[in-house]
Amino acid sequence: MKKYFYFLFFSLLPFGCKDTNGKKPIEITTNDSSSIYLNKAQNKNTKIADKLKYYKKSFTILKNQENDSITRSKLFELTKELYKNNFEREFLSSVNLLTKLATKSKDSFYLAQAYRSKGSFYKHQATKDSAFIYYTEAEKILKKIKHKEGLSLVLINKSLIQFDTGDYTGADRTLNNAYLISKKNNEIDNLYAISVMMGLTSLETKDFDKAIQYFNYGLEIVSKNNNIIGEFNKETCLNNIGLSYQRKAEQKKSVEDYKKSIEYFKSALKNKSIRTEDPELYNLLTDNLGYSYLKTENLDQALALFLESLKIREELNYPNQIVLSKVHLSEYYRQVNDTAKSKKYIFEALSLAKKEKAYRDYLNALKQASIIDVQNASTYSKEYIRLSDSIRNVEILSQEKFARIQLETDEIIKEKDILEDKNRSLLYTFIGVVFLLSMLFVVRAQRARTKELMFKQAQQRANEEIYNLLMAQQDVIDQSREIEKKKIARDLHDGILSRMFGARLNLDSINHLDDPESVKKRLEYLNELKEIEQDIREISHDLSREKQDLINNFVSITTNLFEEQTATHSAKLTYFMDSSIKWDLVKNNIKINVFRILQEGLQNINKYAKAKTISVNFRKENNELHISIEDDGIGFDVSKKSKGIGMQNMISRAIDCNGKLDINSSKENGTKITLNIPLE
Repeated sequence: MKKYFYFLFFSLLPFGCKDTNGKKPIEITTNDSSSIYLNKAQNKNTKIADKLKYYKKSFTILKNQENDSITRSKLFELTKELYKNNFEREFLSSVNLLTKLATKSKDSFYLAQAYRSKGSFYKHQATKDSAFIYYTEAEKILKKIKHKEGLSLVLINKSLIQFDTGDYTGADRTLNNAYLISKKNNEIDNLYAISVMMGLTSLETKDFDKAIQYFNYGLEIVSKNNNIIGEFNKETCLNNIGLSYQRKAEQKKSVEDYKKSIEYFKSALKNKSIRTEDPELYNLLTDNLGYSYLKTENLDQALALFLESLKIREELNYPNQIVLSKVHLSEYYRQVNDTAKSKKYIFEALSLAKKEKAYRDYLNALKQASIIDVQNASTYSKEYIRLSDSIRNVEILSQEKFARIQLETDEIIKEKDILEDKNRSLLYTFIGVVFLLSMLFVVRAQRARTKELMFKQAQQRANEEIYNLLMAQQDVIDQSREIEKKKIARDLHDGILSRMFGARLNLDSINHLDDPESVKKRLEYLNELKEIEQDIREISHDLSREKQDLINNFVSITTNLFEEQTATHSAKLTYFMDSSIKWDLVKNNIKINVFRILQEGLQNINKYAKAKTISVNFRKENNELHISIEDDGIGFDVSKKSKGIGMQNMISRAIDCNGKLDINSSKENGTKITLNIPLE
């Protein structure tokens, strides 16, 4: 039954990678006779007999050509075409010639491709030990030349053989190695295949939760990438997830898990095109869905699905799957107490499985027969145990053989690595000794002559360093004084004067009013003046509380500024602050300068713009902070307007943040100030 899970996509794996070894691909010209015949054979309108004739002619020409990289590349293309078209004898001739030429020219890449092709051929022929040997040889070479793309595909095919022989631990280990390579190279097709295979391996080891996790990962890959090789990959994953829940339900006797499996099978069957385009997947889904219905007592639906699945399988002539359908029908009729029909279907299943030598399906039929035919139950049980032991012994022998092959390969690689390390160590030692002797000779020859020069140079450097230190100290003092002056000037202008100006305007507006609300506001503005007085005191000691507030809670203080603007001025203010900006990670000097520029911009609008609306936006794009302040006021001519101290401070603060400040305005069209600051 294992082959039913992965036949839908692994048939495309043998030649899935590009034929390149990390260098520029060889261009195959089409003006030579071998390529012309190959192109004729590849024409979809060419008959099978003519294809074979053209392939043979191309092979004859290549066999007599010089053994160079172009010949080997063409020969590999021919080998692939012969494999795809099932010309077995000609394929073996071509791949054996490729092996001979690659070995003779020490072309590791094409030798690995030849071994990989042979492995695929023998896997198709069900000669698993030969396939495993050739895949292992290809793996060894690809590891040596570090061709990771081809290596992951070889490992996937190796894991298939290990899976088929029941070596689930070995298959899981091989798939993990393939996953690391495919993940690094972003090989989406391989990652999908690996996730499904790891799910199947977990399914066979009865780790159902892990299987569901792997199948869901495969489903996620399919959802994000629509160009994965193969059709109905999504539906295949849904089927496998449903099957995992079904097996889990069988083990735990859980009706809920059977219901979950039904959801996944039905979700896959929503794609109506499966019925006509992939009847094999369709009959698998209907049979699985029917079995889950059977276990949840939906008997009428189960029978209809079993009969539909059986009909399709008989039309397609799939003996193994027919056996499975008849086993399920036998189980159905047993459940509805129709013993006669139950026996009829199970005897038919036993006969067909034995005839087709489908031993695993025969085991399932024997198990069901022992339940239905109670009189002969012991006979069926003995036959079941005998056949099960026989299959297991064959699998154990295969696993041991594969383990020996892998062990021998690992030992050869280990010995080779040790030898390479020894040779490398000897080479490095020799180079080191020669280098040291050369250096000793040079040092000895130069020592006497340079001793006096070194003393003079040291004295001269000491004098220069003393002078440079004195100059640097003076420069630092001068710069610090200048920076501090500018800093205090900016803080006074942008912070203190802005707030005093606002307080003065507000006091003027309510000076002649004596109502309680005005009295209350006057007290508030007097408190504001007290705070301004405190700020002046803190600036004098370089301990500005407002700077710390900006640093620690920039969003809150900026919001307060906007609310104060709305409360004290008639212009309608709207603002937007991008939630993706992480202010905790923004440098403190940037937050302080941005706030001051914002204060100055709003103050200028209130003084001169006569605006009705103001818009402020904070956005983050491409690791840059974008801030815009826009109004619909009277505007001004930017080219004629002289830059006062406020404007100069805004530009200076932008430069301090390594940013850029742009002012766009014209008369009667409002003003827009844009500030762009890079974020580290």
